[in-house]
Amino acid sequence: KVEFTGYESESAEATITGIFDSEGSALDSLDEGESGVVVLERTPFYGESGGQIGDSGTLSNEAATFTVEDTQISGDQRLHVGRLSSGKMVLGGRVTAHIDTERRRRIKLNHSATHLMHAALRAVLGDHVQQKGSLVAPDRLRFDFSHPDPMKPDELASVEQLVNEQIQANSSVDVVLMSYDEAIDSGAMALFGEKYGAQVRVLTMGGGYSVELCGGTHVQRTGDIGLFRITAETGIAAGIRRIEAITGPGALAWTAETETLLNAVAGLLKGSRLDVADKVTALLEENRMLGRELSGLQQRLAADQGADLADRSVEVAGINVLAARVEGDGKSLMQTLDTLKSKLGTAVIVLGHVDGEKVSLLAGVSKDLTDRLKAPEVIDAVGAQVGAKGGGRPDMARAGGGDRPEALQGALDSVADWVRNRLGDQVEP
Repeated sequence: KVEFTGYESESAEATITGIFDSEGSALDSLDEGESGVVVLERTPFYGESGGQIGDSGTLSNEAATFTVEDTQISGDQRLHVGRLSSGKMVLGGRVTAHIDTERRRRIKLNHSATHLMHAALRAVLGDHVQQKGSLVAPDRLRFDFSHPDPMKPDELASVEQLVNEQIQANSSVDVVLMSYDEAIDSGAMALFGEKYGAQVRVLTMGGGYSVELCGGTHVQRTGDIGLFRITAETGIAAGIRRIEAITGPGALAWTAETETLLNAVAGLLKGSRLDVADKVTALLEENRMLGRELSGLQQRLAADQGADLADRSVEVAGINVLAARVEGDGKSLMQTLDTLKSKLGTAVIVLGHVDGEKVSLLAGVSKDLTDRLKAPEVIDAVGAQVGAKGGGRPDMARAGGGDRPEALQGALDSVADWVRNRLGDQVEP
């Protein structure tokens, strides 16, 4: 059984008791550049568990340096996973195991904040909140919990405030070893997915504000966390919510970036950060008014365009046929089609539009003709010539994605003949 010394120290002198390659086969040594797994008799490296990711760092002596990229737990062993950066490392050799102290420090900030946030969530949302999973990394924390609804902005603000109040109180973080039954009887919370032995570590923060069973690494005082900020709240499954947050240097950097962005927006609006919200509200209202004005202009333009196009229709067997290239967006094309239908009466209408290099088509057939001619049939015949595909109802169909805009005019010119031929095919002999 490997002795874990990481609660008390960041380094340890130890003997190499096992070396394995990446596939798990036992080795006597590792050469420079080789990847593998090293096992020690004792180690300060925390193995990934309880949501906290494994430590990184180095195992070194005068002859070699092994870079630990991750630490995993297997049974009672802690597996140092990494690559031999230099020299030769042999079974039975002595090494100094030293963790990446700054990375561990940031992990501790996030882990301790997770406990405070769990307590704050229960205070704000209710005792039904239970941890359902977590991730504690150096750059962020992630916490999954039971709750039926998305959290409201004021609830998130309250959780953030409660955690920061505990941080500012700078209370001690106390750890007591006791039996599992004693810990549960004392009110300590056992975490989701954790396996506990006969003796457990009970972590108390804020003078009892948070009391949980935890084998992870933590700060000595809540004030060490510095600052806590929630960055996201989402749903990941029915009745399960997820909060993502940052602490310490990460939270300070995030706050600074937010300030920079806010000041940049204020500059664009020619205002200060104090009146940004008012200026954005005014800008949005102005955009809504302009949008309504533009919509009205587009409707009038579509009506005018339809009136002008109606004069270009041709008569085929008593049916008005119009096929023309037009300008506008999807909404204005529909308005143009409606105008043309009302003016032309019994009619077959095809409108073509080019946006960039893509062709879109809109076809309309008056309802008194749909027993003989159907809009999807028209759209298929014209669309095939320009590479457009689509469909629709008997009286209206669309097609898009055409990649041959140069063929549009010829395709439109073919509509009258297509109608004439279709009607001819339907004449009884």
